[in-house]
Amino acid sequence: MTDFDTTTEDATLLLENERLQAELGARLAELQACRARLARAIDSERRRIERDLHDGTQGRLVSLAMSLGSLDAKLPADPGAAKPIARQAREAVEAALRELRELSQGICPGVLAERGLGAALSDLCNRAAIPASLEVSLDYRCAPEVEGAAYFVVSEALTNAAKHSHAIDVHIRAFHEGQVLTVEVRDDGIGGAAAGAGSGLRGLSDRIDGLGGVLAVSSRPGDGTTVRADIPCG
Repeated sequence: MTDFDTTTEDATLLLENERLQAELGARLAELQACRARLARAIDSERRRIERDLHDGTQGRLVSLAMSLGSLDAKLPADPGAAKPIARQAREAVEAALRELRELSQGICPGVLAERGLGAALSDLCNRAAIPASLEVSLDYRCAPEVEGAAYFVVSEALTNAAKHSHAIDVHIRAFHEGQVLTVEVRDDGIGGAAAGAGSGLRGLSDRIDGLGGVLAVSSRPGDGTTVRADIPCG
């Protein structure tokens, strides 16, 4: 090998090393940005839950305690006056229970933990604001964090479809392909959606990225929107 060939090979190796270092640096920067966004999303969700509990359920329970105190005071002397107080207290309990159920669904739906992703997605379809069909082919249970991420991708996609897509039909698929869980939500709406900060999908994208998966949004104007998440289960 001549000195020229050796010099050329060394230069090529140097350039390749610089390219790999640049790629690694870019990947590390993206990972740090992803972690920062995820931390902000978690903090925002925590503050939302605290606000919902304080402004909603906590206030109802305080009102309920006052009603029960009034009921206790009136019951012996005036049973007739106690009846409307008892009715108000019962209604307050029912409202508080509804709020707690809705809040718990937003954190981790019980049906997901108890009966699995298929049942949880079926429940989402039944509660969807627009007609939604479901196709499920799941051979095994994945880790809770994987199923949770998949569930919330579908939930967010359904919410976006109902709010923005003008769709009249949504189709959901959930299946395993080897050691990968895939969920896909396809609507027949106007398209033009993007996984930007305002869509609610950006935080989910970071969450899925943290699990080693990929979230993709395909939404050509006039051609509907497809949201797909591929998440490793192994």
